[in-house]
Amino acid sequence: MNVLIVDDEPLARERLNRLVSDLGGYRVLEPAASNGEEALTLIDSLKPDVVLLDIRMPGLDGLQVAAKLCERDTPPAVIFCTAHDEFALEAFQVSAIGYVVKPVRPESLAEALKNAERPNRVQLAALTRPAADTGNGPRSHISARTRKGIELIPLDQVIYFIADHKYVTLRHDHGEVLLDEPLKSLEDEFGDRFVRIHRNALVARERIERLQRTPLGHFQLFLRGMNGDALTVSRRHVAGVRRLMSTL
Repeated sequence: MNVLIVDDEPLARERLNRLVSDLGGYRVLEPAASNGEEALTLIDSLKPDVVLLDIRMPGLDGLQVAAKLCERDTPPAVIFCTAHDEFALEAFQVSAIGYVVKPVRPESLAEALKNAERPNRVQLAALTRPAADTGNGPRSHISARTRKGIELIPLDQVIYFIADHKYVTLRHDHGEVLLDEPLKSLEDEFGDRFVRIHRNALVARERIERLQRTPLGHFQLFLRGMNGDALTVSRRHVAGVRRLMSTL
């Protein structure tokens, strides 16, 4: 991983350079940056994977630099290295991966760099979108935080989304995960691939197998990949599902 050091103190830059080099597996990019404006310029040209960023600097401070990076499609991971631990909350509000207090201990830096190998929230947004110049368009993967860490589920493996209170259950070919995205925003983004069958359910169009009416007059939808289980279709959405199935 390529690491850019940003600090207005030459001795601090030298020490971080030595610590990172001693860890192995990381390459310190040259030159280092001594202020926020230099940092943004070097990030554009050097494309680091990780930025070790001081907070108190002349001109743009580290928090302002990190906030600007959050606006980018593919920002580097940010680890703050600072003598001022009172900025921790603000640091994580701008999506910092780590926060290391000076004098930096090798083990603390090693742990922060290891965490930087996992994508942060802003990076995930970029990672799960198509590699288009604009970064626009629907995602190709859905990201979810689980006990395993961050899981990326390819969209073509998603069977359905079902809303339950504040969470949405995503059922896919290999299990289920919980999302904290609203069902409506998922419908807006993926409406060409998923259809609403109930006020709380979206299903993958290509997974639809058959619509069946029960003896009690309810409608059930059978989907490929659900091992014979079915989802209930509300009466207001039955006609739309039938129209869709006639075109499949």
